[in-house]
Amino acid sequence: MVLWLLKKVATTSNNMHDLSDPIISINGLGPKAQEKLNAIGIYNLEHLLFHLPSRYQNKTKFASLNQAQVGTEILVQLTIDRIEEVPTRQRQLLCYLSDEHNRSLILRFFHFNQHQKQQLTRGDIIQCFGELKIGRDGLEMHHPEYRLISKGQPTLLEKTLSPVYPLTAGIHQPQLKKWIDIALETLKKSNLIDNFENLAKNPMPTLKQALHTLHHPKIDDNIDQIANFRHISQQRLIIEELCAQQLSLLKLKNERKLKISNIFKISDNLSNQLSDNLGFELTTAQQHSVDEINTDLSSNHPMLRLLQGDVGSGKTIVAVFACLQAVENGFQAAVMAPTEILAHQHFHGFSDYLEPLGIKTALLTGSQNSSERHEQLALINSGEAQVVIGTHSLFQETVKFNRLGLIIIDEQHKFGVHQRLSLAQKAHNTPHQLVMTATPIPRSLTMSAYADLDSSIIDELPPGRSPIQTVALANDKKDKVLEKIKQVCAQNNQVYWVCTLIEESEVLRAQSATNTLEFLQENLADLSIVLIHGKMNKQEKSDIMSRFSRGDIDVLVATTVIEVGVNVPNASLMVIENAERLGLAQLHQLRGRVGRGSEASICILMYQAPLSSNAIERLDILRQTNDGFKIANKDLELRGPGEILGTQQTGIANMKIANIVRDGYLLKQVNYYALEFLQFDENQQQALINRWITHDKTQYANT
Repeated sequence: MVLWLLKKVATTSNNMHDLSDPIISINGLGPKAQEKLNAIGIYNLEHLLFHLPSRYQNKTKFASLNQAQVGTEILVQLTIDRIEEVPTRQRQLLCYLSDEHNRSLILRFFHFNQHQKQQLTRGDIIQCFGELKIGRDGLEMHHPEYRLISKGQPTLLEKTLSPVYPLTAGIHQPQLKKWIDIALETLKKSNLIDNFENLAKNPMPTLKQALHTLHHPKIDDNIDQIANFRHISQQRLIIEELCAQQLSLLKLKNERKLKISNIFKISDNLSNQLSDNLGFELTTAQQHSVDEINTDLSSNHPMLRLLQGDVGSGKTIVAVFACLQAVENGFQAAVMAPTEILAHQHFHGFSDYLEPLGIKTALLTGSQNSSERHEQLALINSGEAQVVIGTHSLFQETVKFNRLGLIIIDEQHKFGVHQRLSLAQKAHNTPHQLVMTATPIPRSLTMSAYADLDSSIIDELPPGRSPIQTVALANDKKDKVLEKIKQVCAQNNQVYWVCTLIEESEVLRAQSATNTLEFLQENLADLSIVLIHGKMNKQEKSDIMSRFSRGDIDVLVATTVIEVGVNVPNASLMVIENAERLGLAQLHQLRGRVGRGSEASICILMYQAPLSSNAIERLDILRQTNDGFKIANKDLELRGPGEILGTQQTGIANMKIANIVRDGYLLKQVNYYALEFLQFDENQQQALINRWITHDKTQYANT
């Protein structure tokens, strides 16, 4: 009797859920399923509500065979004419069906058992749902969902559109539908915090209405809008999710504004001296960026500004002007680069600008010997080195700054959050930070992924730069490329030849850099041709780049190690082998290594035919434009935000319903609501953030 009562209580409690109940409380959902659902961020019944369909199936009406389109999913009700087992190498079961007008459909089963075969009886009425295909003998469905109506099985006909949910390994669609339906039933009887309920100018449906609509849209709901994620119920949730992402970043920005930093008194003394000796004038965009940075530096709140500029747009000189303000105020500036090649280049570039002004620079890299390192550490520690250039070595414990006031991070997406924080912690007060990228970021991503940063954009090239001509050639046209190299080198200019692999790979059909070196040396015997790749030690790479910069090397055969920041104005031809294998942003970065002088420059994109439609689109975009921002927008469209932002921004890439590419048109509304939420109390703000950003995804917000 006691055992029966316990079972009864358990059964009753399973039917009286609360949205905060853990998913294990659902009858039939065991520990293994719980673990799998936890792995995708589903811990309680409320989380199930926000696991939204990726698409819908329409089982609300029967389709007519004469009007149905091949390639679409349809529901039909037909009569079984005959069954046939085909004795092919892989046994197949064919079920021939017809309608009242003798139009036919074949059901084809590649996997079946005898019981299934015996159940399909001539003359029975059958309902089938699946994708309509065209076969040798007419219309077909392969392994459809079906019900034998004559045998009393329940109908496939639904009153609403049927959701199809994203799955994780080991969880099946019927299970997930059942669990989500339990959560929806619980929602009907529960209070769900509606974060937008009290917002002014909010014409959208309530959260409850939106969730019910999206899990089970009615047939009179606009199916086209739902398919294109333009339905008001979808927009309601998309806006809330993007708002949560943006609010979390704006809160970080406000928290940072509360910190105290060193106030720089802006002086024109060193800046004017540098300007007088530059030999060129800053572009309007460069000067505007300098002014914005100076405004930040003169505040007692720490600057965190993102400086975006296309390849060759002149971000480095803007960074130099920022360093001058630090020096004039008695502080040190640290410039961190992702590679030794770029660190060495910055060291030489910054030194050329700063040493005539009496400013001492130091260089710190991992390949320095102990005596060199000891000497540079002493300069940094004493404060004699006012501007310090380095790689990841800068944030190591042995590096002690005398008075660090400004940090500049070049190619910021190459560094992790903790690395940047480690460097910032070497300052007595929170330092000002300038982060730079030569990969233009589309506006929608800047607003969403970098809402905690102020942003400056250099969207024009220095005068005198000739646009780079870009052409695409098949791999079998190498003789034309060789002739072009001879012409370029005869004019005392230099060439990059970029290979995507070091070793030979039959699978990827990409020429290895070593084979390319041999090929070029055989065919261009009069030229100096040298190979550089990532597997060389740092000193070898540095020596080769120095020789190339001096003009001692005619053709540099390289892997993508030269992608970031290398500046050789005399290089006017770039050849990229197997260009179809690289993304748009990377190809644009590589192309930006030429066109840095006054000579007209060419980039040749070599490809292995045949090309996919996606590869054709990528290469065509590069041929049509040199505008990095247009290219960035297309790259976002083709690859999505995850690839562009990298692992530090997984929150943006793995959102539940929102998609930055698709939903960018909603960002103006999102920004309005996010600013509204900043006026709410902390608990309301955190409730919104917690609903959409699970604990393991909050790290991205700190970048």
